[in-house]
Amino acid sequence: MTLVVFLAILCLGVATALPSSDPSLDSEWQEWKIKYGKNYSLEEEGQRRTVWEENLKLVKQHNAEYNQGKKSFTMELNAFGDMTGEEFGKMMTDIPVHTRRKRNIVQQHIVVNYVPKFVDWRRRGYVTPVKLQGRCNSCWAFSVAGALEGQMFRKTGRLVSLSPQNLVDCSRPEGNLGCDEGNTYFALEYVQNNGGLEAEATYPYEAKEGPCRYHPEHSAATVRDFRFVSQNEKALMHALATIGPISVGIDANHNSFQMYKGGIYYEPQCSSDAINHSVLLVGYGYEGRESDGRKYWLIKNSHGTRWGMNGYMKIARDRNNHCGIATYAIYPRV
Repeated sequence: MTLVVFLAILCLGVATALPSSDPSLDSEWQEWKIKYGKNYSLEEEGQRRTVWEENLKLVKQHNAEYNQGKKSFTMELNAFGDMTGEEFGKMMTDIPVHTRRKRNIVQQHIVVNYVPKFVDWRRRGYVTPVKLQGRCNSCWAFSVAGALEGQMFRKTGRLVSLSPQNLVDCSRPEGNLGCDEGNTYFALEYVQNNGGLEAEATYPYEAKEGPCRYHPEHSAATVRDFRFVSQNEKALMHALATIGPISVGIDANHNSFQMYKGGIYYEPQCSSDAINHSVLLVGYGYEGRESDGRKYWLIKNSHGTRWGMNGYMKIARDRNNHCGIATYAIYPRV
């Protein structure tokens, strides 16, 4: 089976000139800028302010519909609140990636044994704290580091934060492009070829690409092999329950994702094919009664703790592979 996927990242762009702002929102605007450490030039201030006001209207309308029971999640003006939806989408450059090592493309068959109704690998010590990728398009590196952290914990009993920066700086020979774009397959291939990956402590994150500075004596993780999960949610559920956290790709090219706050994310415009953002799948479950159909996947993002549910999101589960959650799932074996 040939897998063709599209992975990229989110980052900030430059807005175009927009209409004047509403003075009644001055105080709220200032508070938001202080909260997220925003500083603009005089020209950019007005532009960003107007975008922010448009997003504020969008958030209020969405949350009003949530209160009426029409939406399953809430939104807020987070650190991306001064971006237009068009900017948000333009910062995602889909990348076609053809897998090159057929022996690693293994279908994860559905096993008819028991799997729990709830899984949260955070509670079992497999997951490190939420990180912030910043302006570097490095979601792929954080996703791979997270999946490898879980498998190393499973093997050694020690949870060590691994280095996304090591991946950003050193995996160009495998096909990644540093802070411009990257793919989880190539990142895992790098760790396997390289014979190791450093810890965050010895190779700290800089949110920019630099020269490769890997030191084998500081290696904190290795990869023996890596596997793809079959492209369906039942297989993904079984794999997650039995293996641990899994690197997955999703379609995040929507302002609802951009300003997600909490609840079960369901975006009617989400694609199951146009994968453009990589995250770490750490759990699943449901809200209310299982028969209500309020099932979710739990993902860890790399946009810091002030995005979403302290850095996490619930995505609708068993809704036709919503946002492509099962399209590009991969995990290492150590």
